[in-house]
Amino acid sequence: MAHLHRPSILLPLLVITISLMSGEEVVAFRHLLEESALPKVPELPKPELPTLPKVELPLLPHIPTLPEPTLPTLPKPELPTVPQFPALEKPELPPLPKLEAPKLPELPPLPHLTDLPKLTLPTFPSLPKDIPVSSFSPPHSTTTP
Repeated sequence: MAHLHRPSILLPLLVITISLMSGEEVVAFRHLLEESALPKVPELPKPELPTLPKVELPLLPHIPTLPEPTLPTLPKPELPTVPQFPALEKPELPPLPKLEAPKLPELPPLPHLTDLPKLTLPTFPSLPKDIPVSSFSPPHSTTTP
């Protein structure tokens, strides 16, 4: 519960900081900064770098180039020929007997239904046109008592 007392320390610090900032000292410091001229810094001469001597590299010994290797050509393998087999005869199948579908029994005719009266759709009642429609906006004219 000790952490609850820390905000009470911040309020006096905030009041002191604001009171110091709003005094005449701040204006005086700003006035000094605006009017005071900063001293000019003299420009230093640019140093000249000495030139470095050129280093001569020794020549590399000549390395002979190797000839490109050539691959020996391989003879093309000869594939054996596939033996020819005699063509097989197609077996003859006996013809299938023609199946006759059994005759369906005849159904008696459907009885005649009496004609039903045509249905009418319900109608919705309509509002009369002389009823005023309320709006959510305030009235345009106001009366004063």
